[in-house]
Amino acid sequence: MAKKPRTPEKGLRMQANQTEVSAPKKKSMVAKLAAYIQQYRKPAILTPLCMIGEVAMEMLIPFVMAPLIDLGVQPGNIGVVIQYGVLMLLCAFASLAFGIGGGKFGAQASAGFAANLRNGMYDSIQRFSFSNIDHFSTAGLITRLTTDVTNVQNAFQMILRIAVRAPLTLIIAMILCFIKNARLSSIFMIAVLFLSCCLALIVLAATKRFSQVFTRYDDVNASVQENVSAIRVVKAFVREDYENQKFSRAAQNLYRLFVRAEKVVILNAPVMMFTIYACSILLSWLGAKQVVFEGMSTGDLTALFSYVMSVLGSLMMLSMIFVMLTMSSAGARRIVEVLDEEPGIVDPAEPVTTVPDGSIDFNHVTFSYQQGTGEATLKDIDLHIRSGETIGIIGSTGSGKTSLVSLIPRLYDVVEGQVLVGGTDVRSYDLKVLRDSVSVVLQKNVLFSGTILDNLRWGKEDATLEECKAACALACADEFIDRFPDGYETRIEQGGNNVSGGQKQRLCIARALLKSPKVLILDDSTSAVDTATDASIRRAFRESLPGTTKLIIAQRVSSVEDADRILVLDNGQISGFGTHEELMRSNAIYREIYTTQTEGGGDFDRPEQKGGAEV
Repeated sequence: MAKKPRTPEKGLRMQANQTEVSAPKKKSMVAKLAAYIQQYRKPAILTPLCMIGEVAMEMLIPFVMAPLIDLGVQPGNIGVVIQYGVLMLLCAFASLAFGIGGGKFGAQASAGFAANLRNGMYDSIQRFSFSNIDHFSTAGLITRLTTDVTNVQNAFQMILRIAVRAPLTLIIAMILCFIKNARLSSIFMIAVLFLSCCLALIVLAATKRFSQVFTRYDDVNASVQENVSAIRVVKAFVREDYENQKFSRAAQNLYRLFVRAEKVVILNAPVMMFTIYACSILLSWLGAKQVVFEGMSTGDLTALFSYVMSVLGSLMMLSMIFVMLTMSSAGARRIVEVLDEEPGIVDPAEPVTTVPDGSIDFNHVTFSYQQGTGEATLKDIDLHIRSGETIGIIGSTGSGKTSLVSLIPRLYDVVEGQVLVGGTDVRSYDLKVLRDSVSVVLQKNVLFSGTILDNLRWGKEDATLEECKAACALACADEFIDRFPDGYETRIEQGGNNVSGGQKQRLCIARALLKSPKVLILDDSTSAVDTATDASIRRAFRESLPGTTKLIIAQRVSSVEDADRILVLDNGQISGFGTHEELMRSNAIYREIYTTQTEGGGDFDRPEQKGGAEV
């Protein structure tokens, strides 16, 4: 089955899809990128037409110059000088108008092409599953969306303008040269052949090196992204010097590779200049001989000099195009990699559109992040949860807690076995329906730039203020929101940096509750709140969400001990499953965790009794 091209416009998507149906063979990289130009087809066509007009006018000027010199300047005929002078002036203005038009349309086409590419890549990324995102680093995706697209945009604009102008100028100038003097014009043919061979060798050598350069851009972006997102930790541990050194190493690696690549590309300039000077010297020598001994006119020789500069200038521009294409080809391949990446998780052909209840069944599930190559993260999980139950999940770091709950909303797919929600395999559901029915508050809480109300409405776009307040009351977020001067209109900075960790967690819980889910998953989502608030949240859940299945991953036993049942995971396997009392009697791991936490003094913010008095 042919792949659907990812284009930002519906009409473009349908057109490209029809093309693929008629031609099932895999599209080339150029064909895939060309699909994103369709929306800007008009300026993309007008640009080379303007370049043709500009070149035609420029080529007429030397052609008019010869009779102006021979028939006007040398005989002293001022009428002829004025006549041909006005004609040259008109050609110059026409060339200017065509040049302005070419620049305007070229900018529209190339900027639109870049915008479509970014939209297409971003659209692809939004449809990626977690496994697809794991395949590309975040820094790598950023580089592709910025640096790589910019390089391709510049190359496309150069193709529309210079790649049309330069060959056309070269061809027309060569034809006019041969019309003026075929023998002298043979010099250019030798120059073109020599330059073609040199450019081919340069391009082949540079392409491989530029491919390495753009992978190093990912390292630089990764260093910047990590440092900026963790700047508070860097400051707290006074690691600015270390971070500077780490960034310097990444920048130096990029510098060295760029220099290596540029050393090859820079050979283009001396080769080009050598050819220009050699042609000029030969033309001067042989042309002068023909003027003196063979009766060639001065006007014809002057025209030939104008054409030779046009020919050699065109060759210089062509060499620049080859250099730009060499640099952008590596980026183009990286862009197409993102566009070609098929989402690892897609809707079934006939999806189920209703989740009847919050019952969850794991039928002998095995899961690995690297299918076929990595060790299984979860092994033969057989687990059955009734709708409306509150399930605590506990275990050591790396035991597979987050991996287990990630399979329920189908953030990943199982390798073996089945995960059922509401009695139906999650792979049979429409993804939007399933994920709207399963709210997940992930381990890493994320808030977005905007007001508190904007962030809450990620859970439900049309939620009223009253609905948002009710969700915040359940999540115990209303108590701090009401203290803000602007209340629910309080501005949240990027990443939620102007609220505390506990406040961020409670806002994320409220956001998830607005979806009115059948299943609510809290992945260590109350770790930053005190135990009293944690208990209040759990009590609100019991009283207000009786029909919602609640899965609570926690490190603190106090957060899960009053759950209906508690799941103990160890090394990706079920170690125990039962009530707090049952696990205390039968499960050594749970008993050890409980004993360690309680005998070690309990939670830091939990009131303890010592000698009959509270401390």
